[in-house]
Amino acid sequence: MTQPGESRVWSVIKASLPTPAEASLVSGSALLTVLSFPDFDLWFLAWISVTPLLIVIAHSVTPRKAFVAGWLWGTIFFYGTCWWLTYPMIHYAHINPWLAYPLVLLPILLVALFPALACAFAPGLIARFGVSALILIPFLWISFDWLRYVVTGQVWNSIGYSQAFHPMMIQTARWGGIYSVTLLILFCNAAIALFLIRRRSLMPIVCTLVTVAALIAATAMSRSSQIGRVMNRDTAIAVVGIQPNVPMDVAGDDAQMNVLLERHLALTRTALQELQSKAASGDLPRLVIWPESPMNFSYSRDPHLRQLVGDFARDNHTSIVLNSLEAAPDGGDQNSAVMVNEEGAIAARYDKIRLMPFGEYVPLPRWLPGASSVRGIVGEFTPGSSYTLMPLGALRAGVFICIEAAHPAIARNFTNEGADVLINISNDGYLGPTPVMRQHLANAIFRAVENNRDLVRVTNTGITAFISSTGRTFDETPGFQESTRTWTISKTGDVTTFYSRHGDTLVYACALISLGFVSASFMKRRSVQ
Repeated sequence: MTQPGESRVWSVIKASLPTPAEASLVSGSALLTVLSFPDFDLWFLAWISVTPLLIVIAHSVTPRKAFVAGWLWGTIFFYGTCWWLTYPMIHYAHINPWLAYPLVLLPILLVALFPALACAFAPGLIARFGVSALILIPFLWISFDWLRYVVTGQVWNSIGYSQAFHPMMIQTARWGGIYSVTLLILFCNAAIALFLIRRRSLMPIVCTLVTVAALIAATAMSRSSQIGRVMNRDTAIAVVGIQPNVPMDVAGDDAQMNVLLERHLALTRTALQELQSKAASGDLPRLVIWPESPMNFSYSRDPHLRQLVGDFARDNHTSIVLNSLEAAPDGGDQNSAVMVNEEGAIAARYDKIRLMPFGEYVPLPRWLPGASSVRGIVGEFTPGSSYTLMPLGALRAGVFICIEAAHPAIARNFTNEGADVLINISNDGYLGPTPVMRQHLANAIFRAVENNRDLVRVTNTGITAFISSTGRTFDETPGFQESTRTWTISKTGDVTTFYSRHGDTLVYACALISLGFVSASFMKRRSVQ
């Protein structure tokens, strides 16, 4: 027999759940957004895909129902774009796929809370300001996207990243970073939703005009900033990127390490010979970039490696940037980028500042039971603290490592420190031939546009590429193949963007707007009571 208390609880739960039709709309909305991301790359869908979710939210009577709808959307979207997290669990931890896929659902349910919370405020706003308050959802969404970054340390696959491979659509990142592109996409979706709900409203037309005007203005500014950009021979340098395709299951024995080291050197020799044959770059200063890899080079601790790399640099009159396991001041280890100059000496060293959770450190309190065991398995690096620039003749480069490409502040701080060019060394091999390769490249593209800096990306297994300051990619390498690339880079100006100078000002504005309207909606409720 059902108790009265149980009946009330069930009534609350039932009232919070979307109807089958609403759940279908929300699920379809999330799936369409998934299709706008790599490897599907149907980027245009992002401009309409959130509309069904917004329509469901507009008809949600309670915040609980809107929250559940947003949570369902977020769970499907993040699972559909980040399922590749199961790859290392299955292939390296040897977890059964039937267990790995459900396990990934746990962190996804966490990150899905942030779009859910943004949706939860919609019914109150609509009750206070009418259905036109849907136009406020983009501001709330951006605020919670930023909160997701603050809480989890990741803003991976914010909706704006779906546009990364179409430069015209991402130039507003010069003003507000990834958040500005996401905001415009959501404005477009809100305009469509309002038009479908209230066809006589002028708000959809206004939103559409604002979105189009922002895209045109940003593209025009980008093109004007490129006028007059020519190769400056006085600052030019030839860059060689090496993609060695080091396997992830490196045993670490001396024989295998020597073979893999020789692979790096052989690929470098071949690339330098090809470079020498090019009249335009044969006489320029040269930089060789080796990627982050599972080999765990330790330049300072390994005399043989130090001698070999130093001799190679001197004999070939080239500087070399390589990833190295270096000693931290407190006796720990740091994931570092080391630059060896043409004389065979260390010219600069950058220690990775933003580490990979559960890959390079364990984000668990030390008092938590089992935390020490996890640290014993994963290991724990010491983060760096200084944005050290690498000297490249007349140029200075900001070199950041792997997942730091997903942290906008890293590239921005390097730019503000005086970097003329950005370099990202990375290793995505642990995640296999999955969409993460192009998703990670999408992050790097935004860092180039946000800071108006050319970016050289060199990876172990792909995707290695040159990214212009406008977001165009050149010479992308195939995945999981040995490959080399050569480019000529030079100083093209000292112009920095609004985003480089002022950071997440747009986010703070969105947060203030959201806070103001949400506060007003609560004040109205209290006065009614």
